[in-house]
Amino acid sequence: MNRAKTWILIAGLMGLFVAIGGLIGGRGGATIALALAFVFNFSMYWFSDRIALASTRSKPVTEAEFPEYHAIVRELAAEAKVPMPRLHVSEMDQPNAFATGRNPEHAAVSVTRGIVNILDERELRGVLAHELSHVFNRDILINTVAAAIGTAISYLGMMVFWFGGDDDDNPLGIFGVLLVWLLAPIAAAIIQMAISRSREYQADESGAMLSRDPEALASALAKLEQTSKLVPARVAPAQAHLFIVNPLAGLRGGVSGLFSTHPPTEDRIRRLRELAPHIR
Repeated sequence: MNRAKTWILIAGLMGLFVAIGGLIGGRGGATIALALAFVFNFSMYWFSDRIALASTRSKPVTEAEFPEYHAIVRELAAEAKVPMPRLHVSEMDQPNAFATGRNPEHAAVSVTRGIVNILDERELRGVLAHELSHVFNRDILINTVAAAIGTAISYLGMMVFWFGGDDDDNPLGIFGVLLVWLLAPIAAAIIQMAISRSREYQADESGAMLSRDPEALASALAKLEQTSKLVPARVAPAQAHLFIVNPLAGLRGGVSGLFSTHPPTEDRIRRLRELAPHIR
């Protein structure tokens, strides 16, 4: 269900993108918008891992430096039948982790100094199983595509405002233009966040099955949720979806669930504990 929901939402984003292009320039505008969507996606496909690692000050680490980290990921990667990803450690104090890369052959996992300090080995294994699940589920690519299209829709909304007000070219007229300018970025953000939440649920489930220890991930999430709100993180909002828990949670209390990159942690923990009796 999570996979089907994700692709329906992706299709909705693409449809919204092309529809706004059509408002700007009719059929030709829709074609140009579709071409731009592919350009955005291609660029993000190739460069998103470098951007994410650089912006979080993540550095590659050797097995001699972090033997436990390497051993856990090697075991889980073998179990999942995916290549060993590149391993990094971020100097961020906030306990968190993320995976990035365009496919399993070009993936990287990064954990922060903060997460290494507060989780025990079993909990860290649960978190790393979650992150490897993002890799073999290709969630990094899916979320990157969604983010790229969402950003492009926001820019197209501005283009509609500046260039789409001529009634001869735009059947909606000036009021339609204003509505598109105001509502298109909001609609794109809602769909993008829904995709992100869906992929987190899927990675929780896949990670629990990979590690065969749902309770370990549930325990880790409880610790991360509590601590991440107390330790600020300098992360661009566009990259929040990468992390296992929302790195901006402490700065964004009270934000509607529709605009959250992550599902409620208590709901994730509940689902994991419901799954536990079915995994042996």
